[in-house]
Amino acid sequence: MTDGFLVPGPTATGPLAASVARVAELAGKLGLSYGEIFDVHQLSEASGVPPDVVTALLDGRPAGEPDLQARFLQRFDLLRRTRLKPNGRRYTQQEIADGAGMSRQQAGALINGDRRPTMEHCDAIQRFFKVHAGFLTAEDADALNGALQRTEQRLLHDYAGEGDPLERLLQDHGVRGIAWRAAQLPTDKHRDKVTEWLDMLLESVKPTEL
Repeated sequence: MTDGFLVPGPTATGPLAASVARVAELAGKLGLSYGEIFDVHQLSEASGVPPDVVTALLDGRPAGEPDLQARFLQRFDLLRRTRLKPNGRRYTQQEIADGAGMSRQQAGALINGDRRPTMEHCDAIQRFFKVHAGFLTAEDADALNGALQRTEQRLLHDYAGEGDPLERLLQDHGVRGIAWRAAQLPTDKHRDKVTEWLDMLLESVKPTEL
């Protein structure tokens, strides 16, 4: 830990460790400091995971896992504290209710923990605060890994360069999206299957010779 950010190392586990390694490598190529990329508080706001849990997960330490209700309340509170109105003030309970399409009483019960949220509640609140799907419900390690993967996408874009013709070609034809999804598969065997499917698709759409 250095000046409020975590120096990444080979201590995180599973998919999270792989994401940390890829992001650290990209940061090095772009000449960015680890403080810019692995700031614990920024990762907390992006993922909804408390700062101390972010630190523990990147250290490879068990951090406990709140149940769904506690996780929802924790992340809903974070949204209300960090996603503010243009004037810098918090959204009121009524504004959240109106924006999420529920009654003020429903919103109050969810905020106070008097009512368990449904997936419809979560989706509506996430849309209102303009955060990604699963922000309120994903397990801590998955939420943090998702935040790092979004950082990786941004760094990849910066590394390729907006004016790069190859980058524009890949973007225009959706190639990066396909490659990105394939990269998340756990084994080469799975990736080979994707290649096989693509070959079959290419064969099926070839123009027939007259």
